[in-house]
Amino acid sequence: MAQTNEPPTTSIPVAIEVKSIHWPAESSGDGCTSSKASDPENQPSPAQRRRANIQLVALCWTTFVIGWNDGTTGPLLPRAQRVYGINFAIVSLIFVFACIGFLIGALSNLVLDPRYGFGKVIVLGTLFPVVGYAINASAPPFPVFILGYAINGVGMALLDAQANGFVASLRDNPETKMGILHAAYGAGALSSPLISTQFAQLPHWSFHYLTSLGVVLLNTVVLIAVFRLKTQDECLTQIGLPPGEKGTSESSQIRQVFSLKVVHLLALFILVYVGVEVTTAGWTVTYIINIRGGGPSSGYISSGFYAGLMIGRVALLWVNQKIGQRRVLFIYSFLCIGLQFIVWFVPSLIAGAVSTSIIGILLGPMYPIAMNHAGRILPHWLLTGSIGWIAGCGQAGSALLPFMTGAIASKSGIGALQPLLVSMMAFMTFIWAIVPNSAQKG
Repeated sequence: MAQTNEPPTTSIPVAIEVKSIHWPAESSGDGCTSSKASDPENQPSPAQRRRANIQLVALCWTTFVIGWNDGTTGPLLPRAQRVYGINFAIVSLIFVFACIGFLIGALSNLVLDPRYGFGKVIVLGTLFPVVGYAINASAPPFPVFILGYAINGVGMALLDAQANGFVASLRDNPETKMGILHAAYGAGALSSPLISTQFAQLPHWSFHYLTSLGVVLLNTVVLIAVFRLKTQDECLTQIGLPPGEKGTSESSQIRQVFSLKVVHLLALFILVYVGVEVTTAGWTVTYIINIRGGGPSSGYISSGFYAGLMIGRVALLWVNQKIGQRRVLFIYSFLCIGLQFIVWFVPSLIAGAVSTSIIGILLGPMYPIAMNHAGRILPHWLLTGSIGWIAGCGQAGSALLPFMTGAIASKSGIGALQPLLVSMMAFMTFIWAIVPNSAQKG
């Protein structure tokens, strides 16, 4: 009898052992979950799928808010110059103070995330723009006005870091979900210029920030209701995913993140990319007004650009998969440079507006492609911290490069915008070429 019972008792531990090593082996590769999907025991329940969709929608609203914030400034720049009586260089201090806020937020995320967790940090991120928008809505003196942008920047960096880190940690078709997440960013950036262009022509132009305040307060309520201040591991467990892997020295997460070369390369790529994106959307309005003779409605060109951005992040998903995400980014970059030459050399308002919209379509997929790449090659226990820093640098780029543009334009004129954008796009393409394509173990 003892011998007849021996095979079952030895086979059960073997089965358990194989299953225990199966998940990490799959998740450490390219981030896909094809084997997980084929295992019926690992399939999430309908309730878990529904909750996963609710979580994704909540994070999409968060990136909508970030896009709304980035799309607001461009149409308001000419009005701010007139109200405060300042030149291109001074008004560009808006971007400098926003950059300072973004960098503070990105660094703070590395400290706050391991200590307090996803749910608390992302809600904290919504509170900073509540303060910033409340300050700016009163059209205070310019030094206080730009301080509002710095406070706002801290919160946007925290939101960007947490939303991207969470979606990059998903293991069920993360490429599509990342594309949807950033399409929501495009929707926000598309919507806000439609509103801010109208406010820019009204006596109480700064009341646009009251609209922004309402948008971010709604985001706070949604995040608390959906995630309930829980950690990322707890939220992943709710949708049927195992907790993320843990590193061997979690207390030294900052040191581990900054020791990875690929983190710095991706951060630099995203910094330049977002700088190109926000510079195009922001300063092109001024370029069209001053160089092409556009009227006050030129602010809608910014909406056209962000509409393209939103469309590109969803409509081109199949192209990215067919050609390959790394290779297709080079194609998009070269096409963007060609279209930028059209804006530069073809003296047509319509040609410039259409080309800018198509540039938005082609730039759109680049950010989610870079984030998906980070999810594939970075250690999972450092993913949220690393992506937080990368995204924070992107937010800094949304401030730094537009400021550089304003400073150059104050001396050389706004006509310097086009050669500057072409140079930025070429540099961005070079950085992508040297980003490693293999996994980084930390």
